[in-house]
Amino acid sequence: QVQLVESGGGLVQAGGSLRLSCAASGGTFSLAAMGWFRRAPGKERSFVGRISQNSGTDFADSVKGRFTISRDNAKNTVYLQMNNLKPEDTAVYYCAATKPFHSGSYYEDGYHYWGQGTQVTVSS
Repeated sequence: QVQLVESGGGLVQAGGSLRLSCAASGGTFSLAAMGWFRRAPGKERSFVGRISQNSGTDFADSVKGRFTISRDNAKNTVYLQMNNLKPEDTAVYYCAATKPFHSGSYYEDGYHYWGQGTQVTVSS
């Protein structure tokens, strides 16, 4: 069973940066596409970005140019680098993984495994 554990969340001032990590175990990480989603207070969980098996990325318009995603297959870890954070980025951030050889998606049902989430709070 694949397990995903996020870390790196916290409180940061607007304009600051955070890097979230998602460590995977129990599967073949390099064969999975990975996604990041977030749930802001009072809102549904929404797509943030994704990275394919060959490290291609794309992002939601709201974070494009500010967030990047990378993966280290040797460490079974995917990263979400968040720069120029805004108060509206406040949310619980979740990483997600597909089964091997599946493509990532903009939608939650495109992923098979989820982490427990990590809180990011951006103060104004």
